[in-house]
Amino acid sequence: MNPLPNPYVAELDPYEPGRPIADVAREHGLDPGQIAKLASNENPLGASPKALQAIRDGLGHTHLYPDGAGLALRDAIAQKHGLTRDHVVLGCGSNEIIEFCYHAFTQPGKGRVLASAYAFAVYGLMARLFGIPFEEVPDRDFHHDLAGFSARLRDDVRLVFLASPNNPTGTRIPNAELTAFVQKFPAGPLLVLDEAYYEFIPEPPPSVQWVKEGRPVVVLRTFSKVQGLAGLRIGYGLARPDIAAVLQKSRQPFNTSAPAQAAALAALADTEHVRRTVELTLAGLDRLHTFLKQRNLRFVPGTANFVMVEVGDGDAVFRELQKRGLIV
Repeated sequence: MNPLPNPYVAELDPYEPGRPIADVAREHGLDPGQIAKLASNENPLGASPKALQAIRDGLGHTHLYPDGAGLALRDAIAQKHGLTRDHVVLGCGSNEIIEFCYHAFTQPGKGRVLASAYAFAVYGLMARLFGIPFEEVPDRDFHHDLAGFSARLRDDVRLVFLASPNNPTGTRIPNAELTAFVQKFPAGPLLVLDEAYYEFIPEPPPSVQWVKEGRPVVVLRTFSKVQGLAGLRIGYGLARPDIAAVLQKSRQPFNTSAPAQAAALAALADTEHVRRTVELTLAGLDRLHTFLKQRNLRFVPGTANFVMVEVGDGDAVFRELQKRGLIV
């Protein structure tokens, strides 16, 4: 008799990331240096030079386990946001904080999880993995319908995911609308605010203030985008101390590596690299919007480092662009 897999896992379709450059180069006989990978919203400037130097400085200590609690990095993050280290949880990317939320605040087969119909695939993937009913709230012209969320907030809801800017639509929630939603949010569920792209917004929402006020929120942040540390897998969550403490209990020992912690600590202090990245990205965003308008292509104006475009046969365009050295 074969071992029986967990039915939630057996029926799961795995997450499909953007194809690696080397894989596309081999398939189409292309020079890897001439391929542009756009599929994962990575930083075209790469990592901060200070972050790279921090990695080099620590290479002689790779035989040692990292700081399991990430104290130095958590302290730096807390200082940046006017919090304490007890508000900060580190993850192997902010994706892992999403998993912590499921571990800590859901039970198989009980309750519901809410997210927009056009949302980051991992929200729903995790719900299926944990055996939690997942409910998609229809969007309103590719924007979050907060009234639709409010109408579905009943006692059995455990988690609510809102991303702003939202992947894949590129839209954001106006600060006034999000503030009104948060102020009326009930005490039972946990509101997870995914802010992986918040640095690209000129005026981000006051989400850290909501943490300080003790509201039932977890704010997700990452070093993968603006800081360009996607390959190191490091992110964090901000929450009031009692929520953060429960999330910490879900964390594997040594879940973030020493190079990742060192690079993130250096990147956090390199505000000039962040400024250059945002400036370059927003200029490119304007150029792309103009390009799409001139060709009468339907698209949703982006607010971060990606744009959603209607191209017709998406699979065909996906394949043809790869032949031309573009991974989308």
